[in-house]
Amino acid sequence: MGDSAPRELISLADDEGNSVTVNVLGPSASWSAGLNAEIVVKTPFVAGRIDLALSVSKLESWANALDRLDAGEDVAWMEMSRGPSIFIQLTGERDCPEVVVEDESGSMVTVRVPLVPPDDWIADHRQRLHQVMNYWVPMLSG
Repeated sequence: MGDSAPRELISLADDEGNSVTVNVLGPSASWSAGLNAEIVVKTPFVAGRIDLALSVSKLESWANALDRLDAGEDVAWMEMSRGPSIFIQLTGERDCPEVVVEDESGSMVTVRVPLVPPDDWIADHRQRLHQVMNYWVPMLSG
């Protein structure tokens, strides 16, 4: 990746055109310990995006979520914080993995995206997280 800033913390997509991504946009101007980010959902039926604030603790909790997913457990990421939450169910309502993006505190909208990620997706996301942490965290204070 060289010196370019890593942008995609999460990138889950399938061949059907369904995807959920979390993009890091850069340091927050209003919060020195945070990163501006966005969750982007795209499907043939619905598309949307929502702003997200990331902290070091949220990035660390994503690392824990990846460990639980690797152990075969469903996860809820950012469920206890203000703002949107992401749930990953390894076997969803349609007998395939599902990503659920919920914005209960804001728009009160929930989007359920069934998708089948590639076999190595957890290792790929650990690498994405490692790149984001190494690049962005040293820039944050607090």
